[in-house]
Amino acid sequence: MDKNKHRLKQRIRGRYLAWREILRASWPFVALVLLGFLLAFHFVKPAPPTTLVMSTGREDGLYHAFSRQYQDFFAKNGITLELRHSQGSGENLRRLREQEVDVAFVQGGVASNRKQEGMLSLGSAFYEPLWVFVRSDRMPKKLAELAGLRVTIIQESTSSRALAYRLLAANELGEQDVHLIPMEEMEAAEALQQGALDALFVITAPEAPVVQELLRSPTVRLMSFTQAEAYRRRFPYLFRLTMPEGVVDLVRNYPPHDTDLLAATANLVVREDMHPALQTLMLSAMREIHGGSGFFQTRGEFPAYKDSDFQLSPSAERFYASGPPFMQRYMPFWLAVLADRFLILIIPVLTLLLPLIRFAPAIYHWRIHARLCRIYGELKFLEQDLSQTQAEAARSDLIKRLDLIEEAASRMPIPLRFTDMLYTLKAHINLVRKRAGGRVEEKTAEETADDDEHGSNAIRDIAGEATRTRAGSGTPTSPIR
Repeated sequence: MDKNKHRLKQRIRGRYLAWREILRASWPFVALVLLGFLLAFHFVKPAPPTTLVMSTGREDGLYHAFSRQYQDFFAKNGITLELRHSQGSGENLRRLREQEVDVAFVQGGVASNRKQEGMLSLGSAFYEPLWVFVRSDRMPKKLAELAGLRVTIIQESTSSRALAYRLLAANELGEQDVHLIPMEEMEAAEALQQGALDALFVITAPEAPVVQELLRSPTVRLMSFTQAEAYRRRFPYLFRLTMPEGVVDLVRNYPPHDTDLLAATANLVVREDMHPALQTLMLSAMREIHGGSGFFQTRGEFPAYKDSDFQLSPSAERFYASGPPFMQRYMPFWLAVLADRFLILIIPVLTLLLPLIRFAPAIYHWRIHARLCRIYGELKFLEQDLSQTQAEAARSDLIKRLDLIEEAASRMPIPLRFTDMLYTLKAHINLVRKRAGGRVEEKTAEETADDDEHGSNAIRDIAGEATRTRAGSGTPTSPIR
């Protein structure tokens, strides 16, 4: 039982010594790996926040309606999207500038004459056409022909109303030239159908209820902008759109011919410090919500970078070039973010680990071999002194030095796999002791001759290497460590 315990202790001690030597040999590489990890960690962005704030539009408007779809999309990915309604793009820009919100809808053209800093565009989400509905018995071909008529401009937002006024002003129509009647959108739609209004302006997406109702009304017609190309040249943020014949109603063939419209774009603008992962998630939401086909767009046309009022986000550039990041295509959002951050950290660490894996074993062997070589070097120098000394007192001092060498060899911490080298060293020490007149175990003459020849050759080879090592490193011959 005691022998088993002793063997167990020896094995544990041997493994301890082996691991200690490995750590001593590899600590420079470990330090480099830790340094690389810290540097990589410095450049890795923190995890994205779990809450975003979005500024939309009027509570009953289309911006806010679309924002609810974004809210549902983000909720599925573990992100809370807080919605704050506003009076339109002007207020949304102010909130972004003052860092009250993270993302907002902004109509194209609103920021054309303003210097925008600290904001980036994720691209356009959809078109916002200018719809001019008129009575069927009045079919003006130009906005200038609305002079003297009863007109309502639906205030979807302050920016939409401002755009309508700019277009009227371009046709030399002011408030004194048309009878502007303020009404809510559904009230105005009913008044137009009953003849209480002559024309109705509204700037919104085709999905808006007021647009859908008036497109299907038999008493109302949609005005076509015959000067659409001229408007586009005058107002670069506007787009010329064509509503194909029959796209609204194939049976009634409405519209009866291709109809030209003008449109702005609805853009998603974010603060420049918004986390890139959340920007990519927002772009994925834009593609899912607005990527289908419609009156004016083909499938996959949106999102797209159509309004250059804002600089395009780098995350959006990558998204438009190659789609969502690889991880987000096949993993849940939170897992993709975690894996992406882990890869950024682990790549430099693995790069530094490769030299460790390759060179650490060689350094480990070199350290053990160097210890033995130091003692072999001492043994070689002692043997040389011994061959040159005949005085008994001097030989006695040399034997004491030999005792110190043997004691140092016995105390040397050597892992188990190298114990054969240690015992070979001890045999060579006994061989030198014999030559010095010390007590050694009795051997036959043949064994002694073999040992002499074998030991001399081994000491000569190993000590020669030790001598070269000591000569290069300047290691003293004593004391022995």
